[in-house]
Amino acid sequence: MGRSQTLRQNTINQFIDCINNKILSFPLPSISILAEAFNVSRTTIRAVLEHLCKKQILLFNNNEYHLLREPTNEDKIVCIFEKRSVQDKKFETYFYHLINHKKLLPGDNFNEIQLAKDTKVNPVVVREFLLRFLHYGLINNIKKGEWELVTFAKDYAEKLYEFRSVLEIFALKAFMAQPDNHFNWIKARELLQRHKNFQKNIQDEYTLFSTLDRDFHKLILSCNDNPFFMQSFDLISVIFHFHYQWDNSNLKERNNIAVSEHIAVLTAILQKNEQAAIAALCRHLNTAKTSMQESIGRALAIKNR
Repeated sequence: MGRSQTLRQNTINQFIDCINNKILSFPLPSISILAEAFNVSRTTIRAVLEHLCKKQILLFNNNEYHLLREPTNEDKIVCIFEKRSVQDKKFETYFYHLINHKKLLPGDNFNEIQLAKDTKVNPVVVREFLLRFLHYGLINNIKKGEWELVTFAKDYAEKLYEFRSVLEIFALKAFMAQPDNHFNWIKARELLQRHKNFQKNIQDEYTLFSTLDRDFHKLILSCNDNPFFMQSFDLISVIFHFHYQWDNSNLKERNNIAVSEHIAVLTAILQKNEQAAIAALCRHLNTAKTSMQESIGRALAIKNR
């Protein structure tokens, strides 16, 4: 199959998904606007529209394209995208990359069709991923297919801290109750050593802290084997940690403090001292909350200048 034919078939499937998810409005905008939205040529869009008219999904009347019927999955062309699980992981990684590398900042607008094109995934994958963040107030849906990354109010950090504390303290108690031969104890020892190695090289590697931070909190929460915990963790991790990345002020110092606090928690865990581990975790979560509040304050001060 030629590259142009593959692109055309991918675009047909994306177009169908956009119709079903009410991303497109009718009558359709001009071919030029559609070509720009789907990041393809006008020739490709014309071929897509022609195909959908033949399938009696669209009707061309008075120089406008109208919706004749709702498309179904049977209207799609088979074997275009990768498996759904692969697409989900690919887009999640890409979205986190955009935030972590400051390609997507608070207040920025972005288009879900363009994101789907950039990552070569189904637009439904993008929309469902973004809807998860919508519930947590991380993004706003401006209009069909258009989103905005939110700039938080200062009390947001306090509310998120309360929720995070409940989750992680509960999970830590469950972690401490695991049998001595559980594999998580080995993971904790390995993670402690990784932190100590990172601390030695933090002058040069402090910007790489995000992976270590994610692994630390993930280890604590994963012992419950609770999918709701892990879903919440993904969102909280992005909101808390990447606010550090948006604000470079004292980033090295803040990450250095966070590493030391992680080490204190892990050390207490491995000593089987539950009270000390919970106290150390509470200190760490409070530090993270304070850092986020200060970061939000600086961002708002800049915005209001």
